[in-house]
Amino acid sequence: MERLQPSTAATTGGVSLGRIYVAGHRGMVGSALVRLLRAKGHDDLVTRRSAELDLTDQAAVAAFFAAERIDTVFLAAARVGGIHANNTYPAEFIYRNLMIQGNVIHQAWRAGVKRLLFLGSSCIYPRLCRQPMREEYLLEGPLEATNEPYAVAKIAGIKMCEAYNRQYDTDYRSVMPTNLYGPGDNYDLEQSHVIPAIIRKYHLARLAAERRWSDIDADEQLFGSIPEALKRLLHHAPEAGREAAQEPLVQLWGSGQARREFLHVDDMASACYHVMGLERSVWRRALAAPGTADRPPSFINIGVGKDCTIGEVAEMIRSIVGFSGETRYDAGKPDGTPQKLLDVSRLAALGWRPSFPLAAGLQDAYDWYLARTRERRDS
Repeated sequence: MERLQPSTAATTGGVSLGRIYVAGHRGMVGSALVRLLRAKGHDDLVTRRSAELDLTDQAAVAAFFAAERIDTVFLAAARVGGIHANNTYPAEFIYRNLMIQGNVIHQAWRAGVKRLLFLGSSCIYPRLCRQPMREEYLLEGPLEATNEPYAVAKIAGIKMCEAYNRQYDTDYRSVMPTNLYGPGDNYDLEQSHVIPAIIRKYHLARLAAERRWSDIDADEQLFGSIPEALKRLLHHAPEAGREAAQEPLVQLWGSGQARREFLHVDDMASACYHVMGLERSVWRRALAAPGTADRPPSFINIGVGKDCTIGEVAEMIRSIVGFSGETRYDAGKPDGTPQKLLDVSRLAALGWRPSFPLAAGLQDAYDWYLARTRERRDS
């Protein structure tokens, strides 16, 4: 259990956040939020590890909120993963996310929590959504099949916040981030999103090209198992004295032509902090900006407003990692949604801009990966 001493001064944008609970503080987004909140002087933070508080347990969540007297919630806890994980564990993705957000939102309301921020995902939009994706395009068409259970859960979270605001006059806000990456990401190749998967594959290939077999073994212990198919591509020869006769190569899922938008997780935390610092009247005006439908959306997009192909981002990562070998694409694996580019005009109108160019953000992500490797080696 982590608990810091209270501070009386911490506000954002003139709005006092009071006692803050960050749900999911050990994940990539949650840990970025904790770093930022502490840097901004918000010392009265409450966190719980999953072993201390199971957010799928309604009674446990109710007891937690009754005891802790929370003022503000950042709901970053979620079951997340890439295409492979979503395809493999669809029941877990929909069940855990529905239970987590349902328990936290409802018990926060019961305990009188004043402010809550729900973090969704850009996968809520239709598979063939008009581009760039405006908030009004929610539910215009079928979802991408590979992550539909996760998307349905996230849509339910948006609608739950919207319903509680309508019925109980709460101030529960929702934001929809684009694809995130950065420090604290998950590099397990069975569970990870696209950028950490690509970073790790190129890093392993570079190690193989340099015949650093023991470092590959150490990487596997730290970041998770390396599938046998990938080991064959690396021509991994772990036995002492054996050398690989062939050079390693990197194989990536899909065609490489799918387009994605990427946001550094520290920028995501900054945007969330900015949004929560807005007066309620300012937030409502942003939702009801000119050109909206008769019933304005109840959430806003968070992104950079620019996209690139998977092939382009892979080439940037290959250059950063320093791998000079071959890259192949497995067109037999799914691309997912052809394009996911958010319209971020509402967020821009609120005065927020991202600070990480993609190349600098990818370098930062790789630096974190290498730092974790050095920490393990030196421990």
